[in-house]
Amino acid sequence: MGSSSNGLGAWGGSQRLQAMALHFRQQKAPPPPSAAATAANAPKNRAAVLICLFQGDDGDLRVILTKRASTLSSHSGEVALPGGKVEEGDEDDVATAIREAKEEIGLDACLVNVVTVLEPFHTKRGMLVVPVIGVLSDRKAFNPSPNAAEVEEIFDAPLEICLKDENRRVEEKEWHGVKYLLHYFDYEANKKKFVIWALTAGILIMAASVVYQKPPAFSERRPKFWTGDAARESTSMP
Repeated sequence: MGSSSNGLGAWGGSQRLQAMALHFRQQKAPPPPSAAATAANAPKNRAAVLICLFQGDDGDLRVILTKRASTLSSHSGEVALPGGKVEEGDEDDVATAIREAKEEIGLDACLVNVVTVLEPFHTKRGMLVVPVIGVLSDRKAFNPSPNAAEVEEIFDAPLEICLKDENRRVEEKEWHGVKYLLHYFDYEANKKKFVIWALTAGILIMAASVVYQKPPAFSERRPKFWTGDAARESTSMP
Protein backbone atom coordinates (compact mmCIF):
# COMPACT_ATOMS: atom_id res chain seq x y z
CA MET A 1 0.00 0.00 0.00
CA GLY A 2 2.51 2.59 1.18
CA SER A 3 6.30 2.45 0.87
CA SER A 4 7.83 -0.67 2.34
CA SER A 5 11.10 1.03 3.19
CA ASN A 6 12.10 1.05 6.85
CA GLY A 7 14.64 3.82 6.43
CA LEU A 8 14.26 7.30 7.90
CA GLY A 9 13.20 8.66 4.53
CA ALA A 10 10.06 6.55 4.71
CA TRP A 11 8.98 8.63 7.70
CA GLY A 12 9.50 12.05 6.18
CA GLY A 13 13.01 12.32 7.61
CA SER A 14 11.57 12.35 11.12
CA GLN A 15 12.95 10.18 13.91
CA ARG A 16 9.87 11.13 15.92
CA LEU A 17 7.53 9.64 13.34
CA GLN A 18 9.74 6.59 12.96
CA ALA A 19 9.61 6.03 16.72
CA MET A 20 5.83 6.43 16.66
CA ALA A 21 5.52 3.84 13.90
CA LEU A 22 7.73 1.41 15.82
CA HIS A 23 5.55 1.88 18.92
CA PHE A 24 2.39 1.02 16.99
CA ARG A 25 3.96 -2.04 15.39
CA GLN A 26 4.86 -3.38 18.82
CA GLN A 27 1.26 -3.08 20.00
CA LYS A 28 -1.45 -5.64 19.45
CA ALA A 29 -3.81 -4.99 16.58
CA PRO A 30 -7.15 -3.50 17.68
CA PRO A 31 -9.90 -6.07 18.28
CA PRO A 32 -12.49 -6.56 15.57
CA PRO A 33 -15.82 -4.70 15.81
CA SER A 34 -18.25 -6.09 18.38
CA ALA A 35 -20.86 -8.61 17.36
CA ALA A 36 -23.51 -5.92 17.74
CA ALA A 37 -21.70 -3.89 15.11
CA THR A 38 -21.85 -6.55 12.43
CA ALA A 39 -25.07 -5.05 11.07
CA ALA A 40 -23.02 -2.00 10.16
CA ASN A 41 -20.29 -4.04 8.51
CA ALA A 42 -21.95 -4.29 5.11
CA PRO A 43 -20.05 -2.18 2.55
CA LYS A 44 -22.93 0.28 2.21
CA ASN A 45 -22.69 1.03 5.93
CA ARG A 46 -18.91 1.03 6.31
CA ALA A 47 -16.40 3.80 5.67
CA ALA A 48 -12.76 4.63 6.42
CA VAL A 49 -10.89 7.89 6.90
CA LEU A 50 -7.17 8.64 6.66
CA ILE A 51 -5.37 10.45 9.46
CA CYS A 52 -2.26 11.39 7.48
CA LEU A 53 0.48 12.82 9.71
CA PHE A 54 3.71 14.62 8.96
CA GLN A 55 6.23 16.65 10.95
CA GLY A 56 5.90 20.40 10.53
CA ASP A 57 8.75 22.87 10.25
CA ASP A 58 8.62 23.57 13.99
CA GLY A 59 8.67 19.86 14.86
CA ASP A 60 5.00 19.40 15.67
CA LEU A 61 2.94 16.56 14.23
CA ARG A 62 0.38 17.83 11.75
CA VAL A 63 -2.65 16.21 10.17
CA ILE A 64 -4.04 16.77 6.67
CA LEU A 65 -7.65 17.96 6.66
CA THR A 66 -10.20 19.09 4.10
CA LYS A 67 -13.12 21.46 3.93
CA ARG A 68 -15.95 19.67 2.17
CA ALA A 69 -17.48 21.27 -0.91
CA SER A 70 -20.47 23.52 -0.27
CA THR A 71 -22.38 21.71 -3.03
CA LEU A 72 -22.44 18.34 -1.25
CA SER A 73 -25.81 17.10 -0.02
CA SER A 74 -24.52 16.16 3.44
CA HIS A 75 -22.03 17.83 5.78
CA SER A 76 -21.36 20.52 3.17
CA GLY A 77 -18.68 23.04 4.09
CA GLU A 78 -17.57 21.06 7.14
CA VAL A 79 -14.01 20.13 8.05
CA ALA A 80 -13.33 16.44 7.47
CA LEU A 81 -10.60 13.85 7.11
CA PRO A 82 -10.04 12.38 3.64
CA GLY A 83 -12.16 9.27 3.38
CA GLY A 84 -15.44 7.71 2.36
CA LYS A 85 -17.50 4.57 1.96
CA VAL A 86 -16.15 1.14 1.13
CA GLU A 87 -16.43 0.30 -2.55
CA GLU A 88 -16.39 -3.04 -4.33
CA GLY A 89 -12.79 -4.03 -4.90
CA ASP A 90 -11.43 -2.44 -1.71
CA GLU A 91 -9.33 -5.11 -0.02
CA ASP A 92 -9.79 -3.68 3.47
CA ASP A 93 -10.32 -0.46 5.43
CA VAL A 94 -6.79 0.70 4.68
CA ALA A 95 -7.43 0.32 0.96
CA THR A 96 -10.63 2.37 1.28
CA ALA A 97 -8.91 5.20 3.15
CA ILE A 98 -5.98 5.32 0.71
CA ARG A 99 -8.22 5.22 -2.36
CA GLU A 100 -10.44 8.00 -1.04
CA ALA A 101 -7.42 10.16 -0.18
CA LYS A 102 -6.20 9.80 -3.74
CA GLU A 103 -9.62 10.68 -5.15
CA GLU A 104 -10.27 13.62 -2.82
CA ILE A 105 -6.89 15.31 -2.39
CA GLY A 106 -4.56 13.68 -4.93
CA LEU A 107 -2.46 11.86 -2.32
CA ASP A 108 -0.59 8.97 -3.95
CA ALA A 109 -0.58 5.67 -2.08
CA CYS A 110 3.21 5.41 -2.43
CA LEU A 111 3.59 8.50 -0.21
CA VAL A 112 1.67 7.02 2.72
CA ASN A 113 3.08 4.59 5.29
CA VAL A 114 0.17 3.12 7.24
CA VAL A 115 1.09 2.47 10.87
CA THR A 116 -2.16 1.44 12.59
CA VAL A 117 -5.93 1.24 12.45
CA LEU A 118 -7.96 2.62 15.36
CA GLU A 119 -11.20 1.40 16.92
CA PRO A 120 -14.18 2.15 14.66
CA PHE A 121 -16.70 4.89 15.34
CA HIS A 122 -20.46 4.56 14.83
CA THR A 123 -22.75 7.35 13.62
CA LYS A 124 -26.41 7.96 14.44
CA ARG A 125 -27.32 6.77 10.96
CA GLY A 126 -25.68 3.39 11.44
CA MET A 127 -22.45 4.05 9.57
CA LEU A 128 -19.28 2.44 10.90
CA VAL A 129 -16.22 4.65 10.33
CA VAL A 130 -12.72 3.19 10.65
CA PRO A 131 -9.82 5.64 11.28
CA VAL A 132 -6.54 4.70 9.59
CA ILE A 133 -3.33 6.41 10.75
CA GLY A 134 -0.61 6.92 8.16
CA VAL A 135 2.57 8.94 7.79
CA LEU A 136 3.35 11.17 4.81
CA SER A 137 6.80 10.02 3.70
CA ASP A 138 7.68 13.01 1.51
CA ARG A 139 6.00 16.38 1.99
CA LYS A 140 7.64 17.88 -1.08
CA ALA A 141 6.36 15.10 -3.31
CA PHE A 142 2.76 15.68 -2.22
CA ASN A 143 1.03 18.20 -4.46
CA PRO A 144 -2.43 18.79 -2.94
CA SER A 145 -5.06 18.54 -5.65
CA PRO A 146 -8.61 18.94 -4.34
CA ASN A 147 -11.41 17.18 -6.19
CA ALA A 148 -13.74 20.15 -6.72
CA ALA A 149 -16.82 17.94 -6.59
CA GLU A 150 -16.01 16.89 -3.02
CA VAL A 151 -13.36 19.19 -1.56
CA GLU A 152 -13.27 22.96 -1.36
CA GLU A 153 -9.94 23.28 0.41
CA ILE A 154 -7.03 21.26 1.78
CA PHE A 155 -5.13 22.41 4.87
CA ASP A 156 -3.22 20.97 7.81
CA ALA A 157 -3.34 21.53 11.55
CA PRO A 158 -1.34 20.43 14.61
CA LEU A 159 -2.70 17.12 15.86
CA GLU A 160 -2.09 18.13 19.47
CA ILE A 161 -4.68 20.94 19.39
CA CYS A 162 -7.27 18.20 19.88
CA LEU A 163 -5.81 17.46 23.32
CA LYS A 164 -5.60 21.07 24.49
CA ASP A 165 -8.25 23.22 26.11
CA GLU A 166 -7.21 26.25 24.05
CA ASN A 167 -9.37 27.41 21.16
CA ARG A 168 -11.99 24.87 22.19
CA ARG A 169 -15.73 25.33 22.56
CA VAL A 170 -18.20 22.76 23.79
CA GLU A 171 -21.91 22.06 23.39
CA GLU A 172 -23.90 19.70 25.57
CA LYS A 173 -26.28 17.42 23.65
CA GLU A 174 -28.57 14.55 24.56
CA TRP A 175 -29.21 11.19 22.91
CA HIS A 176 -31.81 8.75 24.26
CA GLY A 177 -31.74 10.47 27.63
CA VAL A 178 -27.95 10.43 27.95
CA LYS A 179 -26.03 13.70 27.80
CA TYR A 180 -22.76 14.04 25.93
CA LEU A 181 -20.42 16.77 24.69
CA LEU A 182 -19.63 17.99 21.19
CA HIS A 183 -16.23 19.65 20.94
CA TYR A 184 -15.39 22.48 18.54
CA PHE A 185 -11.75 23.37 17.85
CA ASP A 186 -11.19 26.74 16.16
CA TYR A 187 -8.17 26.90 13.88
CA GLU A 188 -6.83 29.45 11.41
CA ALA A 189 -4.75 28.52 8.35
CA ASN A 190 -3.85 30.56 5.29
CA LYS A 191 -5.76 33.50 6.82
CA LYS A 192 -8.93 31.42 6.84
CA LYS A 193 -10.85 30.18 9.85
CA PHE A 194 -11.85 26.54 10.22
CA VAL A 195 -13.84 24.65 12.83
CA ILE A 196 -12.99 21.03 13.59
CA TRP A 197 -15.98 19.43 15.28
CA ALA A 198 -18.40 16.51 15.61
CA LEU A 199 -17.16 13.09 14.46
CA THR A 200 -13.96 14.49 12.95
CA ALA A 201 -13.06 16.09 16.28
CA GLY A 202 -13.87 12.87 18.12
CA ILE A 203 -11.67 10.81 15.83
CA LEU A 204 -8.79 13.28 16.15
CA ILE A 205 -9.10 13.38 19.95
CA MET A 206 -8.72 9.60 19.98
CA ALA A 207 -5.85 9.67 17.47
CA ALA A 208 -4.00 12.37 19.40
CA SER A 209 -4.48 10.49 22.67
CA VAL A 210 -3.01 7.35 21.10
CA VAL A 211 -0.14 9.11 19.33
CA TYR A 212 0.89 11.28 22.29
CA GLN A 213 0.06 8.60 24.87
CA LYS A 214 -1.91 10.98 27.07
CA PRO A 215 -5.56 11.94 27.62
CA PRO A 216 -7.05 15.29 26.58
CA ALA A 217 -6.81 18.21 29.00
CA PHE A 218 -10.61 18.29 29.27
CA SER A 219 -13.54 16.01 29.94
CA GLU A 220 -14.46 14.33 26.65
CA ARG A 221 -17.81 12.68 27.47
CA ARG A 222 -18.23 11.25 24.00
CA PRO A 223 -21.68 10.06 22.83
CA LYS A 224 -22.43 6.41 23.54
CA PHE A 225 -23.43 5.70 19.96
CA TRP A 226 -19.88 6.45 18.76
CA THR A 227 -18.67 3.31 20.50
CA GLY A 228 -21.63 1.20 19.40
CA ASP A 229 -23.21 1.13 22.86
CA ALA A 230 -26.52 2.34 21.45
CA ALA A 231 -26.51 -0.52 18.93
CA ARG A 232 -25.80 -3.07 21.65
CA GLU A 233 -28.64 -1.69 23.78
CA SER A 234 -31.14 -1.73 20.91
CA THR A 235 -30.29 -5.33 19.92
CA SER A 236 -30.69 -6.49 23.52
CA MET A 237 -34.22 -5.11 23.80
CA PRO A 238 -37.08 -7.66 23.53
